[in-house]
Amino acid sequence: MEGPGAQHVLVTGCDGGVGLGLVKRFLELPSPPRRLFAACTDPDGKALNELALGTPNLVVLPLDVTDAGSIGAAAGRVREELRGAGLGLLINNAGARRRSTLQTETAENMALLYATNTVGPLQVTQAFLPLLQEAAEAGRGQGLSCSRAAVVNVSSAMGSIGVAAAWGDAQDVSYRCSKAALNMLTKCQALQYGDSGILCVAIDPGYVEAAPGREAGPVTMEESTQGVLRVLAGLSASSNGTFWDWRGQRLPW
Repeated sequence: MEGPGAQHVLVTGCDGGVGLGLVKRFLELPSPPRRLFAACTDPDGKALNELALGTPNLVVLPLDVTDAGSIGAAAGRVREELRGAGLGLLINNAGARRRSTLQTETAENMALLYATNTVGPLQVTQAFLPLLQEAAEAGRGQGLSCSRAAVVNVSSAMGSIGVAAAWGDAQDVSYRCSKAALNMLTKCQALQYGDSGILCVAIDPGYVEAAPGREAGPVTMEESTQGVLRVLAGLSASSNGTFWDWRGQRLPW
């Protein structure tokens, strides 16, 4: 399986779902990252710690993307672990979703989901930017790619204004709006950081329903996460500030 090539990788939201799936796929690569930081809200979680047993390159990292103190502590820990090396790939995967319609949506839901899905990736990227810049500088002379330095924001086709996917199945207004805002954040990051050698993209991993008691989505976890890694491996300078799905199809904002 082809991977993005980054030597040092951090994935947020690894307590379960796509985040945990991505960690597994990275570890299965023929050349896995030298350091893979699996950021989660529950560092004592069974699934992650079972993976970490006998896997010295996997570091389970406490990180709450809605808590500035937690974000700062995580950035400090990663800097200590890397010992002067840069962070090549940051995947902002942590997210939240609440069921709603236009009639039932609430201010509380809107604020909660913006805090997690939009403000969280903003603040996490700000905190890890110096490490991303170090990786980009170390790869000076290379073009933009995920093997040099990259920020990947995990979004959704439900947040695409051009697609507005699955409206008839789930309106989920706060989720859609927060992901649309995340897409705009991705574009802003691309404009600001691209000249520094940091590639910024958004990606939709597909509908993978992993919550207990809920039906499985049309995309399996393995299909989704393998597809995401394939897409990341193929990105280049022309991909900066773009939006993709796990199949490698370009999505409109």
